[in-house]
Amino acid sequence: QVQLVESGGGLVQAGGSLSLSCAASGGAVSTYAMGWFRQAPGKEREFVAAIESWSGGRTYYADSVKGRFTIPRDNAKNTVYLEMNSLNPADTAVYYCAATKSILVRDSRQYNYWGQGTQVTVSS
Repeated sequence: QVQLVESGGGLVQAGGSLSLSCAASGGAVSTYAMGWFRQAPGKEREFVAAIESWSGGRTYYADSVKGRFTIPRDNAKNTVYLEMNSLNPADTAVYYCAATKSILVRDSRQYNYWGQGTQVTVSS
């Protein structure tokens, strides 16, 4: 059973940066595709970014974050990160990390394991 714990959320001004961490236990992140999703109030959960398993490590991004967010993975620390730059108020949401064995990394229904979420608030 994989357990995921996110951290690093908080309040930041528009244009600023934040780094989220997702620490895993009970399984190696290198063997899972790892994804980040977010959910804003009144909206459905949406895909943000994902990284494939193993050394392939191909990354995927939602159009809304491409060029601003990156998803590095540290296998030694069993941790995946979401590096967020040039934040704007539209990025305000609860951010969740998740793990899957599926190749359909943009589809939240493919993820078996989820963290509890961390709040990111971007002020204008």
